[in-house]
Amino acid sequence: MSKILIVDDSKTERENLYQIVTDAGFQADIATSGEEAVEQIKKKKPNLVFLDIIMGGLDGFKVCRNIQSDDGLKGTNIVFVTSKGEKADKRWGEMLGAKAYITKPYSADQIVDSLKNYA
Repeated sequence: MSKILIVDDSKTERENLYQIVTDAGFQADIATSGEEAVEQIKKKKPNLVFLDIIMGGLDGFKVCRNIQSDDGLKGTNIVFVTSKGEKADKRWGEMLGAKAYITKPYSADQIVDSLKNYA
């Protein structure tokens, strides 16, 4: 079964994503910060990471860069789920290696589509 990691500093967003992911039949873990995300990715090797960008400490862009620069983790699929909707942000996410970029507010269908395509 595919393992999914949900990374967001908002409890409401984490719970909403967790519900969508588990309702779709996937196993999900949660991280509340960028630092915790990097630790969990190294330890649990998830198939897909739903990653917020705006977080205190290590933001989502830095987490993505850390993962992509680690030879053991660079194949990890990352989908940004964020309120940052500018073209430059989306382009930067692509350049860092993210598979997709979902802007909040999102629909459950957008999350499920990402699960189908990348998990």
